[in-house]
Amino acid sequence: MIVEVVRASLKVLPPGIAGRVAFELWRRPMARGKVRTVEREIHDAARREVVDGVVTYAWGDGRRPVLLVHGWRSRASRYYAFVERLLELGYSPVSYDAPGHGDTKLKAGTILDHQRIINRLAGEYGTFEGVIAHSLGVPFVLYALREGVEARRVVTISGLAEFGYLVDAFCRELNLGPKVNAELRKAIERGLFDGDETIWAKYSISEGATDLLAIHNDEDDVVDPGQAPILLKRYGSKAHFLQTNGLGHRRIMVDPEVITEAVAYIQDSDVAERLDLGA
Repeated sequence: MIVEVVRASLKVLPPGIAGRVAFELWRRPMARGKVRTVEREIHDAARREVVDGVVTYAWGDGRRPVLLVHGWRSRASRYYAFVERLLELGYSPVSYDAPGHGDTKLKAGTILDHQRIINRLAGEYGTFEGVIAHSLGVPFVLYALREGVEARRVVTISGLAEFGYLVDAFCRELNLGPKVNAELRKAIERGLFDGDETIWAKYSISEGATDLLAIHNDEDDVVDPGQAPILLKRYGSKAHFLQTNGLGHRRIMVDPEVITEAVAYIQDSDVAERLDLGA
């Protein structure tokens, strides 16, 4: 009902005004994810710190760190099943609630804010044994890696490849036409990136040097499965692909087989070889 009202309201506004209104909606998560009952034990077991307003979480003894980065309207505790498995294998998971999300009280930030947070964690923990990112966390992580953060391997889950996809998907959901889309892009450039018109290419996925496993689901209704082949092509020869079926955008995060394959890839198992052989 709310979406219908917003859609109808934006449709009657001139494109310039509609673009500015859409920007205010686009930039806000609107709701903060809460810790679910099934996540509570792992969430409460973390060592929690607040640095520059950002809430970070750490488990384990600090050796063999694995960074976990969540997506839009999510939080670190959504990784509870990954944390359990990583701890069993002697890794030290590290995560954070992004600005505007979870327990971090700051307003939602940009990809550059995430880069700064990830840089700080890398400064504390050194080279990550692995990085696992979900949804919008994927371009955030891959940009940080491109800009100097070091990790042995990276796993992307339900990730988007094109930075402009964020705008296009938003406009499709609200049935906004190309004129409003263009105005929204201008508002984003001005409001968040000092008028930089190159952000759509700069923050999209590009060739990477870290071994990468991309996992996506055929029924993802949030990030189109068509983003997966684009990610693979742009990232290059270091990328491998695992398709899952019937899990959608969220259940993929707690699926035992997905967790097994993702963690096995971090461990340098034969996951990549099996995928390349079509197994």
